[in-house]
Amino acid sequence: MIIKNAYVFTTEQGFVKKDTVIENGYFSDRGRLPGERETVIDAQENYLIPGLVDVHFHGCGGYDFSDGTPEAMEAIGDYELRSGITAICPAAMTLSEEMLRGICENAYAYSSGNQAGAGGRQKARLCGIHLEGPFISAEKKGAQNPAYIASPDIGMFRRLQEAARGLVRLITIAPEMAGAMDFISELHEQVHISLGHTMSDYDVAFEAFGLGADHVTHCFNAMPGFSHRAPGVIGAAADASHVMPELICDGVHVHPSAVRAAFKLFGGERMILISDSMRATGMADGAYTLGGLDVDVKGNRATLADGTLAGSVTNLMDCMRTAVSMGIPLETAVRCATYNPAKSIGVEALHGRIADGAYGDCVLLSRADLSVQEVILGGEIVKK
Repeated sequence: MIIKNAYVFTTEQGFVKKDTVIENGYFSDRGRLPGERETVIDAQENYLIPGLVDVHFHGCGGYDFSDGTPEAMEAIGDYELRSGITAICPAAMTLSEEMLRGICENAYAYSSGNQAGAGGRQKARLCGIHLEGPFISAEKKGAQNPAYIASPDIGMFRRLQEAARGLVRLITIAPEMAGAMDFISELHEQVHISLGHTMSDYDVAFEAFGLGADHVTHCFNAMPGFSHRAPGVIGAAADASHVMPELICDGVHVHPSAVRAAFKLFGGERMILISDSMRATGMADGAYTLGGLDVDVKGNRATLADGTLAGSVTNLMDCMRTAVSMGIPLETAVRCATYNPAKSIGVEALHGRIADGAYGDCVLLSRADLSVQEVILGGEIVKK
């Protein structure tokens, strides 16, 4: 496949007008002339960006990752891909070890059938698993089920990682919990550790980052606020230059001013856009569930009975557009929805960039309104 006349996103130079070649399912720097059977796409000077990478979402299209069924994974992979999210690292909720084991096994089964690239099934590629719990603070549980909250357990993590065949790439913990620092010290080279759903102060969070934690789960949400005398997790993350914080830009979870402030504080090379979407994403208003809890969805808000936000109902592509509408430059928003999340879980060699040797996954966006014109997976146009 050759994509001509596009403004192509690059991590080094932003948008550059050039042609792009996809060969045998991967981007290639080797220029070539069109052959008789070569697919040629005239981008008509629209944007070509890498396929988006969502490292924190729960579900969409009526299904949840934590359903732990093949049907759920197929439906999620289908919806995400057609929305322009070509790589997914879905998040499991705070559940029992037995339930989490089943979720991990189901994810591996899906992954093993979705990594072929060209000629494979047209579903988003599963590039990892995010365990958002159960090692979290009860006080900042958000929409997590308190019945399954547990102290950080190295043995439990290793058992789940074995069930996942190594696919767990990110885990959220509250660093103030007993055993958390030992957990981070022991496992930080085996999995990316994120601080979230926590009551941690600055000192505890900074110690955790010093021991190897390198990620923040939905910055601002489910943690103490950032203030001049108590900067908390946010202040600690700002001072630890290796840490990459997530941000939900759905127009509900974080005020536009706080979004702009976060980008100024951390810079576009560290921020990660996520959707935190739940099963109602892409569906009508009504009653749904998240992690076994009842959720009411009205418009772009999903809440528990007490008004607690229960994830979002906005996919990552729409979150990226919303970030742009809030004043984040397009090239920065694209990086934070593609390369940065891939880098944060260690899969940037294959995902989140248009570069030689990476999967040939990309999205053609209209320069007029950023609407999706085409989604391409491994050099194949995805059916609309």
